[in-house]
Order: sequence, then C-alpha cells, then structure tokens
Amino acid sequence: AMKMKRLTASLVLAAGLWAVMFAPCMAAYVDFWAMMTLSAMGLAGLASWFNPGWWRALRFGPAQWLWGIGLAVALWAVFWVGDKVSAWLLSFARTQVDSIYGMKTGEQAWVLTVLMLFLIGPAEEIFWRGYVQRTLADRFSPNAGYVLATLLYAGVHAPSCNFMLLMAAAVAGAVWGLFYRLLPGHLTALIVSHALWDVAVFIWFPI
Repeated sequence: AMKMKRLTASLVLAAGLWAVMFAPCMAAYVDFWAMMTLSAMGLAGLASWFNPGWWRALRFGPAQWLWGIGLAVALWAVFWVGDKVSAWLLSFARTQVDSIYGMKTGEQAWVLTVLMLFLIGPAEEIFWRGYVQRTLADRFSPNAGYVLATLLYAGVHAPSCNFMLLMAAAVAGAVWGLFYRLLPGHLTALIVSHALWDVAVFIWFPI
C-alpha cells in the first residue's frame, strides 16, 4: 500500500511539472530546458529514494550498448516513416512538429546535447520504466504495468495541446515500455536508447 501511495504522489508531481512545462499558456514564464532537466532529475531522485538499490540491476556489457543503439536507430526510423504518413493524412501535422522543434530556438546545440544525453534521457528512463512501470508490474501484472505506464507517460504530455507530441510520446513510450516488459534486465539499454534517440531526433538528425 505504501508503495502505491508513493507512486501515486510521484505521478501527480510528474503530471504537475509536465503541465507547467508544456502548457502553451506557460511558455512565456518557463525556461523549458532548465525545468525539464531539473524535473527529470528530481523525479529520478525520488524514484531512487522510493526504490533504493535499483541501480544494482544495471549492466554495462557490449550487449546493452548494442541493444540501446539499435533501438534508438529503429525508433528514429519509425518516426521518420510516421512523419511522412502523418503529413499526408493530417493537414496540421507539420505545423505541430515544427512547434516542437521551435523549443530549441535560441539554445546552443551542444548544451541541449549534453542535457539530453547525460541528464534528461537517463533520468526519464529511471523514472518511467525503472520505477513507474516496474512498480505497476509488481502491483498488478507485467502486461498491466506496461499498458498503464505507457498511458501515463503519454498522458502527461496532453497539456501541450499538441496532438503530434502526444502521439510521439505514446509511440516512444510504447516501444521503450515493451522492451522493458520483455527484457526487464536491460534498463541500461533503455537509458542508452532514450538518450541517443532524444539527441538524434532533436539535434543530430531532425525529422
């Protein structure tokens, strides 16, 4: 019961932070990248406090790196195809995607690269998969934990009022969550994948 209370409190906090960060009405008042970094790190810290010792499950062999790189490349390819299909089907798709890329306007690419590679990407996986999905899987079942965690991960992006961002979070969350569902001992690979994918899709090879 205490585990679920702590998880619920963490999710309420995450939802509030993401609402402040992504809500269009808050854009003029929030330094997005500073808040995203601090929020992700704070939630990862909370996850580590509520779920001590999780890092003992991390593995750092070549297989983890290969899985992580391969998953990042595959996910980038999925988004490349998705971008073309959505642009064909939805008249508003490109405008909404461009508004997402607009978040890096005025920021130095190397700064965003460092933040996403070493802080934001890893912290998000530690929280959403390593803590949220794992706790839900333990409480209900691995499949239920996967579905619930994926819905929650996508849902916190809803305040953006950006359908394309919501779909991007749903697809990426579903892929990372499924990987964790099938290979729960490969959290390191997910951290590598999330970090590399973030930088690839946003800085190195924008779609």
